[in-house]
Amino acid sequence: MTDELNFHTYLNITNESFEIYLFDTSNSNNIYEDKILSNNEEQLDLEILDKFLDKNIFKIEKLIGKFVNNIFLIIESNEIKKIRFGTKKRNYQEQTNLKYLENTLREVKDLFVENYKDQKILHIEVKNYLINGQNYSSFNEKIKVKNFSLEVEFIFVANNFSSKIEKILEKYQIKINKILSQSFINNTFTSEEVQFSKKICRIINGENYNEVEIVPKNTTKKGFFERFFQLFN
Repeated sequence: MTDELNFHTYLNITNESFEIYLFDTSNSNNIYEDKILSNNEEQLDLEILDKFLDKNIFKIEKLIGKFVNNIFLIIESNEIKKIRFGTKKRNYQEQTNLKYLENTLREVKDLFVENYKDQKILHIEVKNYLINGQNYSSFNEKIKVKNFSLEVEFIFVANNFSSKIEKILEKYQIKINKILSQSFINNTFTSEEVQFSKKICRIINGENYNEVEIVPKNTTKKGFFERFFQLFN
């Protein structure tokens, strides 16, 4: 029996193919992988996906000696959309800090949720920091600020699309740990030749420092979320 904490299961879905990886996070390599081509390149073939999972989940569970309870889902589909929001503020404190940035990002996120109620957010990435009229690629709280602007990109997918995959996984008592965009992962490592499963793991571990991560807050009130930011790590 192996330690399940040292392993991630990745399911990569496109209209053309399905791939699954059992990734050893301690050694950064695959100990199991499989792939199947889909006969339907126009849309997601749920029947083939179901058969693919039926074939592979048992094999993975046998390798780790435990049931697979959670999975990281990676999607490449024209169902995934992008939109950018901008915000501009005057900072009367003349200096930005992490709390100020957190509040600003929360406001942008709330604006997205208000206008796109039926969408699931996959990634939130700060694309540009405009401070006193000058562009910055990363956050610097040491700069004295008079004017502060952010350009934030949301990558999202319709809830009814992701729910179709969730229902299939429920047959195997598997919940989705996180949904990621394949394009977002690959675009983060354009200058590197990296095995795809390693790219997934590095994104999950916060290697894109301008990505904003959503994590549950420790509270008794269900459904309440607090923003934490990978760029602060």
